Amino acid sequence: MRVVALAVLSAVCAAVVAAAGWWVKTKGAGFFGDKGESREFVPPPSRELEDLEDNYDVIVAGTDPEGVVAAVSAARNGLKTLLVDGRDRDVLGGLFTLGWLNSLDMNYVWDKPHFRRDYWNKGLFKEWFDQVEGTSFDVKTAANAFARMVRAERNVDLLMKVRSMQPIVETIAGVRTVRGLAVTMPDGSQRTFQSFALIDATQDADVAAAAGAQFTVGREDLGEPRVSMAATLVFQLKGVTPEVWRRIQKSLNSDDDPNSGADERSAWGYKGMYEYVSLHPDRLRMRGLNIGLQNDHTALVNAVLLFGVDPFNSASVREAFDLVRAELPRIVAEMKRRYPEFEGVEPGETARELYVRESRHLVAEYRLSVVDLLENRDQWDRVAIGSYPVDLQRTSPDDSGAVLFRPERYAVPFRSLVPKGVDGLLVVGRSAGFDSLAHGSARVVPLGMATGQAAGAAVKVAKESGLTIHGLMRSRAAIAELQNLLNRQGMEIYPFQAKTPEYMRHRTYPGLKAAVSLGLAKGGYDNRFRLDDPANPQGFVWLMANAKRMFPAAFPGDPSAALAAPGFPRDVEPKKAPLTLDQAAYTVLCAVNVRADRREAEEVLLARGLLKPDTVRAIVDARRLTIGETYLLLRDAVEAAAGRRFD
Repeated sequence: MRVVALAVLSAVCAAVVAAAGWWVKTKGAGFFGDKGESREFVPPPSRELEDLEDNYDVIVAGTDPEGVVAAVSAARNGLKTLLVDGRDRDVLGGLFTLGWLNSLDMNYVWDKPHFRRDYWNKGLFKEWFDQVEGTSFDVKTAANAFARMVRAERNVDLLMKVRSMQPIVETIAGVRTVRGLAVTMPDGSQRTFQSFALIDATQDADVAAAAGAQFTVGREDLGEPRVSMAATLVFQLKGVTPEVWRRIQKSLNSDDDPNSGADERSAWGYKGMYEYVSLHPDRLRMRGLNIGLQNDHTALVNAVLLFGVDPFNSASVREAFDLVRAELPRIVAEMKRRYPEFEGVEPGETARELYVRESRHLVAEYRLSVVDLLENRDQWDRVAIGSYPVDLQRTSPDDSGAVLFRPERYAVPFRSLVPKGVDGLLVVGRSAGFDSLAHGSARVVPLGMATGQAAGAAVKVAKESGLTIHGLMRSRAAIAELQNLLNRQGMEIYPFQAKTPEYMRHRTYPGLKAAVSLGLAKGGYDNRFRLDDPANPQGFVWLMANAKRMFPAAFPGDPSAALAAPGFPRDVEPKKAPLTLDQAAYTVLCAVNVRADRREAEEVLLARGLLKPDTVRAIVDARRLTIGETYLLLRDAVEAAAGRRFD
């Protein structure tokens, strides 16, 4: 197309380029289309060390996409900005460009048809997205687009490859305030930079943690502090010619699995790779393949799941690299054995950086909850919009992972970027103030880039209003000014009233809300929670066993004892029998370790407040409980025994 365009008049050229842009964003980029990019990385702009200033309006730590956008946003709003990175990088874009996560998880507008589908995150994300090939992009194109955006801003100074970053924290009258950043420069010298505010855009919020901000780690908020989603090391396939890609498209697009498919840039499916037998099955497993094209007859594959990786321990990270690199030839050989379309491809390199899905979760002034997503809630201080499915990747070889549900849309509040108890600091990206389940959706990078743009603009509004970051957070007038500014700059974060989902109108919705909040109910991509399906005794034991795992002090007993006690028929499979109210009540008694006759279980629970009268009245048939009714029983037990509320 570019050759033809050069041969015609400028007006025709403009029309062709516009048409090409429409094609990229609606159908996917043309095969191996590279936006006219150089096939090499363009070095990001840099300043001589002696030219750096001592004082900045804002310092942004981290050059992942969220950090680049935060710095560009601050600079365009007239703030003198220092963008700093301490991960020995030589290009911008981090997870995208060095972690090779080149297939985007978009926050789509779901009620539009696929061929016209729009997305919620606009502003600087859209500006960058318009410069790459499509929802799967070439990492060089992506890095060069980030470099162009930074190079265009006179107000940004870029400092990379620093050896360490430590926040400068001042405590006055018990209030901790970040005043700047102390760094060990690439040459080993020390340098101190003062600032009005600091934005932490590092993947694991390392600077905020050093400043004293509080975090939970992994599933700690669900009683599992040592459990996190698996990490991934993206790997390269060589020899992905146009003919190979056409075979991949034909294979996946003819698959009956609705969650498999391929277009001009991306492919997803091949669920048979779940059966791959690893050399280290306790540490490494495979999932279905997510494949994103590059512009040089290679493709990048996101499919390896690594368990037990400690992102804060360099030895653990190195071990993860060694595990994948040793196993990669076997993985590709298995792909070839199972799927003929991979004939001729060969394993290439692995990414330079590990893709860590989950680590710290900020204890923010407001923690975004999974119920916020379940109910598609707006927020008065919204600064970003999300809609990605709540996608929980596996946490161990025994865990299957889950898609809890797909929200229509939800708002991320400014308060979720503000650490509780620390002023002068904002946290953007996946380690911001999201509960671990809400993080399953909010962790995606396009939303993180939106929070980065909001943070950069927020510093401008705070500084010009004579407010601290916490003062801005408390001022509805200042937040409204921030939202107006972001909308003028293309963000499109207007108030909304989402449609009430069908499941919220169900009589057992209060129970569903509890079960989803504990990660125990999943509706998948179509939000089918099966609330009216019949329950069984084994399934309810599973619910109460999980409640025991999360709240061991509240449930010291063994819920499975309800299946072995006298009164349960020996000739019935617990998975196939109907669940009665008596059996369910007795299971709860076993979990709280209270002895009583099975026939008295309901009365004992009511007397102890472990079962609400409204729940009993909501049960249609006490001889055959439904799944939704078991969620009501779960809610009552957890609220009464563990004190956990579900709002």
